[in-house]
Amino acid sequence: MRLSSDIAAIVTGGASGLGKATAAKLRADGVKVAIFDRNEDVGKATAAELGLTFCNVDVTSEESVDAGFAAARKANGQERILVCCAGIGSAMKTASRAKETGEIKHFPLNIFELTIQVNLIGTFRCVAKSAAGMLTLEPLNAEGERGAMVMTASVAAEDGQMGQAAYSASKGGVVGMTLPIARDLSGEGIRINTILPGIFETPLMMGAPQKVKEALAASVPFPKRLGNPEEYASLALEMIRNSYFNGEDVRLDGSIRMGLR
Repeated sequence: MRLSSDIAAIVTGGASGLGKATAAKLRADGVKVAIFDRNEDVGKATAAELGLTFCNVDVTSEESVDAGFAAARKANGQERILVCCAGIGSAMKTASRAKETGEIKHFPLNIFELTIQVNLIGTFRCVAKSAAGMLTLEPLNAEGERGAMVMTASVAAEDGQMGQAAYSASKGGVVGMTLPIARDLSGEGIRINTILPGIFETPLMMGAPQKVKEALAASVPFPKRLGNPEEYASLALEMIRNSYFNGEDVRLDGSIRMGLR
């Protein structure tokens, strides 16, 4: 797909981190971009900084997502590009015993459900609604291409660590639905791919102690550093531009394979 001012895009989780970097690259290529995010203050600041449309959206809410799509389409027109970066993390063993007291506890099911709701169901909700909107558009070229979508999983989908059962399940679900969605939409000229990022310099990661960040960087085979959000954005844009890129799940991780913990 050729990127231009005639194209509209939506980036979920676009106020910061991977989403912001992707929105910035799309905007630099002239694309009209709307970002969905729950953080209104940061979202408005990002929109003002990059010249975007901000929509305060909670991807776990049908009503909120519908309102977000309506607002984005009113501002920029029907999107041909969707990039899903909205997500949360959670870490706790399935069941464990406290060292001090011997108290036994298990992973809170409400947190497990929330992780699935945001990372998996929230992603599919946005994909399904965006794809339905793209079906109303005329094809861009003789091949019949109407749009392109990128979802975000994680290397934890394939080698989750201790405490990541909920997170790995949610991201594994994203990987698992990539090919079926690509097949569902193939007859309509809509492509979809998924990126599995490794350890990236996101706002959450930047809040970790310096020693923790250094240890994580050292665990990456090459290059020995954390990933840059612009590197994620670069791959996302390649998936969007390259019309033969479809139904793929691609790790972007410096060849890291996560250990036990």
